[in-house]
Amino acid sequence: MTLTQLQYAIAVAGASSMNEAARTLFISQPSLSAAIRDLEEEIGMELFRRTNRGISITTEGEEFIGYARQVVEQYALLESKYINKEVTRKKFSVSMQHYTFAVKAFVEMVKQFGMDEYEFAIHETRTYDVIANVKNHKSEIGILYLDAFNRQVLTKLFREYDLEFHELLACKIYVYMWKGHPLAERREVSMEELEEYPCLSFEQGDHNSFHFSEEVLSSYRYKRLIKASDRASLLNLMVGLNGYTLCSGIICEELNGSEYCAVKLRSDAIMTIGYLIRKNAPVSEVAMKYLEEISKYKNKALL
Repeated sequence: MTLTQLQYAIAVAGASSMNEAARTLFISQPSLSAAIRDLEEEIGMELFRRTNRGISITTEGEEFIGYARQVVEQYALLESKYINKEVTRKKFSVSMQHYTFAVKAFVEMVKQFGMDEYEFAIHETRTYDVIANVKNHKSEIGILYLDAFNRQVLTKLFREYDLEFHELLACKIYVYMWKGHPLAERREVSMEELEEYPCLSFEQGDHNSFHFSEEVLSSYRYKRLIKASDRASLLNLMVGLNGYTLCSGIICEELNGSEYCAVKLRSDAIMTIGYLIRKNAPVSEVAMKYLEEISKYKNKALL
């Protein structure tokens, strides 16, 4: 297995056909196909499926490409620092459920690097994608929650994917709504009082099991339920329909504005928000700074 083969495999994974990948690599298509076949024979697994409509990556291939990217990126850093004597560009990627405070922590982390060269990425996405992005090396860290309902299922998945979950903060459950909502002035509300208003939930795509929901009490039988794919739509529905969602109660007015509030839900449920990393993987300097920023919200968690 060579570095060139890994680079070829990464290029194929990002293309729709061998011809397209060959063009980007400036080599012939037969040479590329032969190199990929040799790699697959050496490692004893099929990385790509070939059909008349093009190529697609296999499940095993996705995992392999994740490791390949890590090797190629580390080599590029070594070459940049020790061969080309260039200033090393800092790299970091995080995937998260839709938490405004996690985005705010990212903003504050980026500010610390001032004029340094860096390449950072933030993925606000579905629960399964948070997990898969860490597993496949797309993100160094994943931010998500566990509670009494989803803990067993997700923890089993973490073990299967060789991942570790570390607690950051624990919160009671709050109802997030706009300040014009009829219940916004209440100190506490029950699920029964919320029944006449639509519950808003983030859509989870193919992995729409209750255990992958971003909101606690996902198995509750809601009278009215609306699913949305992004935070902006969710906020608009709060205002337009007096909708609500369940959350940690940590509010970031700097990003979402001052039109929204959190009212305590009458419930004993607890949600534990934490970060996911690959097992035994070293945590980078940038990741440590990001986790420090998130940890500052521990005192703001409403218990």
